[in-house]
Formats: sequence, C-alpha cells, structure tokens
Amino acid sequence: MSKRILVTGGAGFIGSHITDELIKRGYSVAVLDNLSGGRRAYVNPAAAFTQGDVSNPADLAPLFEQGLDAVLHLAGQASIRLSFADPAHDLSVNTLGTLNVLQACLAHRVPRLIFASSMTIYGNSNPAPTPESAPPDPVSYYAITKYAAERYVYLTAARRDLDFTLNATSFRMFNVYGERQSLTNAYQGVLAIFIGNVLRGEPITIHSDGEQSRDFVHVSDVARAWADALDAPPTFGQVINLGTGAPTSVNMLCDAVLSAFGKTRSTYPVRYAAAQPGDMRASAANIQRANDLFGWQPRVAFAEGIQNTIAWARKQLDTHK
Repeated sequence: MSKRILVTGGAGFIGSHITDELIKRGYSVAVLDNLSGGRRAYVNPAAAFTQGDVSNPADLAPLFEQGLDAVLHLAGQASIRLSFADPAHDLSVNTLGTLNVLQACLAHRVPRLIFASSMTIYGNSNPAPTPESAPPDPVSYYAITKYAAERYVYLTAARRDLDFTLNATSFRMFNVYGERQSLTNAYQGVLAIFIGNVLRGEPITIHSDGEQSRDFVHVSDVARAWADALDAPPTFGQVINLGTGAPTSVNMLCDAVLSAFGKTRSTYPVRYAAAQPGDMRASAANIQRANDLFGWQPRVAFAEGIQNTIAWARKQLDTHK
C-alpha cells in the first residue's frame, strides 16, 4: 500500500504543487485547507480534500485518526504586512497551529514531519547568500512566528520521552514563485503582483528604491525538494534552505516582467513608495546543505520561470474575461 501523506495548506500555491508531485510519485494524499488563500480547484482530484483549519484541533483529528505516514505542514498566514496588522492571528495560525499539528503527530505516532519555515528568519544582519548556520534575526512579526514554530518542531522531535521516533525537517523557503500564485493578493508574491498589475494595466508600485534583493525559486523546484526529502534520512532533524543562491533586485524583477510584455520602465508607469515594515534589504540562499544532504539543486532558470508564469497568468485573465 502507498504511504498516506497529509498536506496542510494543500489547496494553496505551494501546497497544491507539492500535492501534485506526491500523487505523481504514487503517494496517497489527504489535503487540509481552510481556503482563506488557497483554491479548491487547485487540489489534485486524486487527493482527499477536507476544508478545515490547523488552528482548530477538531479539524485535524479525523485526518490523523485515519492513520498517517507523514505530515507536510504548509498551512499558515504568509503575509508580512498582515502580520503587523493582526499579530494575534499570525501567532494563532503560524505558531499555535503548528503546535496543534505537532500534538496530533505525537498522539498518533506519526513518524515523519516536514515544516514550511521561512527565509525571513535570517533578517538583515546576515550576509547573503545566507547559510543555515547564520544566527536568526527576525525583523517582522511573521518571521518571529515562523522561527518559534520551527523551534517547536525541532525540540518536539528531539524529545527523549517519546516512545517513537519523529523525524522532522524544516525548509526555510526563499521567494517561491510560479503558476497558481495569486495575481490579485497585494500582500504577497511580488512577481505575481507585478504580472497582475501589467495584465490589468495598473501602475507597478515598488517599495523602497528597488535595489533590495530577493532569491526567486520556482515552485516546481520547491515541490520536488519536498517530495525528494520525504524518504531521505540525511534530511532528518535538519533545517534546510530552498532557494537558488542568485539574488535579483526588485528593479531587475520589474524590468524582466515589463520586458516579457514588450514594455520598459520608461514606457510603463512605475511608482516608488516607502519601504514596508519588516522588509529585508538583501536575501539569497546558500543551498549547499540541500545539495549535500539529498542532492537537490534548482533546475528552472529565472527567465524560463518568468515566461511560464506569465503564460499561465495570461490564461487566467482570458478565463475571467
């Protein structure tokens, strides 16, 4: 029988791609998502879908009672801006929700857990590309909740009083982009935001001077990493970066998007605004550990990834006309 995997947040942008990858590899997948950011249509029809929230243990219980071989925990509040607007909700979903998942794993002796952590944990004091050994310096409420959850995961798996082995891995994901990322959510996904702006004929707004850098990694590469790590013992107990190692400035990103549409900053309205709370100045991943532990490297070049994402985005606009 195939292993049964629960993907929390499996109707979301990243979670739905991971679900697809797992099903392609023959796993049996259950998805839990409250659909606050995800879409039911993104859930692979071969997956068993349950609408529910990790903040509510009663929503988790029936899924765990069916027996699970692994939990891939991606459900969370993913916006830095919204974390400042409602820090209590951010804490409830990202940290307490993770605790609920951990408690369910303990109660039902689930042997494998992979947690969606974040590059925002590194903050601004570390050099880029940043290795996993860099000291955490979270500069947003969101980053604090993700780091706290990450530590809960690690310490829970390391408890000596457990009567079974819980093998846990945390992926510190950098700026994941690609198909299914929201084109209308102004709180996350700067690439998708820019693409949506151009498709709708709206001005692009760049916060700060645009020279802040990000490490953009395609969602297909991220999904492959999660699936590859599932049964890879060298990843057990590890915190691992998922990125490309190549920083791209927001100005460069803007130029790449405009160029794909045959436009430039001199011919398209681009506005500059104040930096937002919690923004990082420079961000890029040292990905040596991922390569050393389970042979992972990104495969999708940034230019190819942008073209594929824009082609998908155009179809979404045509569908809704």
